[in-house]
Amino acid sequence: MNPVIYYHPEAYTTTGPKLMGRNAAGESFLRGFLKHSHSTAFWAQVQRNEHGEHFAKQVKALGRNEPIHCITHHNLNALSQAGLVYHPGPGIGEHAFHRSLAGQSRSADNNLKSGHAAWSLCGITHTTSSAGAMDAISALITSPVQTWDALICTSNAVKNNVTKLLQAQVDMLKERLGISKLVLPMLPVIPLGIHTQDFEFTEEQRSLSRQKLQADSQTLIVLFMGRLSFHAKAHPLAMYQALQIAAQQVKAQGLKIKLLECGWHANEFIEKAYQDAAKLACPDVEVVTLDGRKAEDRETAWASADVFCSLSDNIQETFGIVPIEAMAAGIPVVVSDWDGYKDTVRHGIDGFRIPTLMPEAGLATDLAQRHALDVDTYDMYCGHTSSLIAVDIQQAADAFTQLFHSSELRAKMGAAGKARAQSTYDWRVIIQQYEALWAEQDKVRVSSAQSSAASSIQAWPARMDPFFAFETYPTQLLQRNTLLELSGPMQAQNSSEILAHIKSLLALSMVNYAKIVLPTENEILAVVQQAIQGPQAAFSLVQQVPAHRQAFVFRSLAWLVKLGILQVQTSLTPPKPSV
Repeated sequence: MNPVIYYHPEAYTTTGPKLMGRNAAGESFLRGFLKHSHSTAFWAQVQRNEHGEHFAKQVKALGRNEPIHCITHHNLNALSQAGLVYHPGPGIGEHAFHRSLAGQSRSADNNLKSGHAAWSLCGITHTTSSAGAMDAISALITSPVQTWDALICTSNAVKNNVTKLLQAQVDMLKERLGISKLVLPMLPVIPLGIHTQDFEFTEEQRSLSRQKLQADSQTLIVLFMGRLSFHAKAHPLAMYQALQIAAQQVKAQGLKIKLLECGWHANEFIEKAYQDAAKLACPDVEVVTLDGRKAEDRETAWASADVFCSLSDNIQETFGIVPIEAMAAGIPVVVSDWDGYKDTVRHGIDGFRIPTLMPEAGLATDLAQRHALDVDTYDMYCGHTSSLIAVDIQQAADAFTQLFHSSELRAKMGAAGKARAQSTYDWRVIIQQYEALWAEQDKVRVSSAQSSAASSIQAWPARMDPFFAFETYPTQLLQRNTLLELSGPMQAQNSSEILAHIKSLLALSMVNYAKIVLPTENEILAVVQQAIQGPQAAFSLVQQVPAHRQAFVFRSLAWLVKLGILQVQTSLTPPKPSV
């Protein structure tokens, strides 16, 4: 096949004014597609002629000399010559309407023939928690998408989320309109790819990079790579606290821990929030920041690191490319057991997946409502939700400690991850999966097969309770009978001391920014006084709270786990290695 790439320069470059994950993914995909595609011609659908010229330059710059064809809305019917259009986002419903009009034609008997089968459409998920993404996915139910169209889900977790969105929309329409016929696109799971050769470093490069960071043989470098956003990427407090515990464990060996945060802060407020939190939570860890937007800083980071860490706890994440990049660089990884990380990182083989905790469905409808009514921005919606999602700090600390103690374990896991990245996630492999999907779509389109689907009701399907929509992301859900207890460091303290510690954490801007989802001081004290009595079912911890506030405070127990005040009483069983 010679698929058409829906091309806008902004979607395929990382040099724009606002660098997001979708830009990096788009740029990487285009490079991989042009390098590994079996196309005999390269097609682009563009909004403006200059975009077509830009596409042609990209094709030629990567050494492809095949013919280049560009299509605009003036000659949309020409898309039928290629047979498939790839869009770098989930909104193929809108383009299905375009197809139904542009592809229609008159038959010999002058009857108007549908244009739905003129070509196939293929989209891809990035984040699925934004209003735009949720609306685009929900709209697939009422748009003329066909069974020969596809929406690529980059992880099994995000496919579950997409399915819930679609089913909720179907249920609403069934109840209101009595619909019975459904036509849904394919929902294949295909991961994002990387260029594994970009993460090959010589011993000389590694040595020079460590020299730049003034890291001697007794210094272990832990790397976090990505946007430094506590509300919209990964809250760093769990990482800071776990590293502090691990640093104290290895101090007797003369080892020093240096945390390298290679990314960028959106503003000075966020930058200061990170500095304040690190100073409080990990005083024995040296924290260094590099600009992740600069290629030379990224190379220094990848070449120097001993361990990679990404404890993502945010619903805006769907796949997470950086752990795979770390694996390609031969670095063992410590990641949260969350969304796409569940697919990519094999626990105990490539590194460690750390258990996560999120309240059960039904406890965040207010957050969904605030987002739906524009009371909260998308960033605040993600931030408020993230504040109630926890990563197991002690298990993260144990993982760090194991890796810090053993260079052999680091080498073994690094080698396993590197082999996995090369065999499974290199664009050479992923493009083959894309081309196989596109061939299958073409086969279904030509045969014009039909299918249907159905399922359960939500008040507003595109604005669901995030703890329902994303309930497969964490390791465990916080439920009434979840056994909780004071964390190890808290068990030797009285309620006044514990409350004072919580107040010191609340002084951090990266904690108190989410004040609308946090309990009052009296409510926290009631929970702490109950927890001091020993391990017990989660719901019993809020029995002294007024009935009308119990659900609110109950979900906040996850926040107290996040801060390291409470912990799950029975340590979660580490997930089995993925196959």
